[in-house]
Amino acid sequence: MKKLTATLFAALSLAALAGCQKPDDKHIGPAEQAGRELDKAATQAGQQLDKAASQAEKKLDQAGEKLDQATQQAGEKLNQATEKLGEKVEQAGKDMQESAREARKGKN
Repeated sequence: MKKLTATLFAALSLAALAGCQKPDDKHIGPAEQAGRELDKAATQAGQQLDKAASQAEKKLDQAGEKLDQATQQAGEKLNQATEKLGEKVEQAGKDMQESAREARKGKN
């Protein structure tokens, strides 16, 4: 019975001491301090990565918008060049028809 009482007293004493210790107690061990520093560093690194990713996303969006504008301008210029080429081909066709008419008149 004395052994059981002593064991119960020791267990209650340990539980009481463990419950009294604060998580931010100044008497933390080096491993816990290192763990806290690692947690802090990981949190800061994560925040910096999030910030960098956000900035990269903005830059990619801006580059995409510029690419869209350049593509649109290139398309417009291509359409203009195609239209001019079509006009020249049409004029060449008219010139050929006129030459053919004149050649027929010369034979008659």
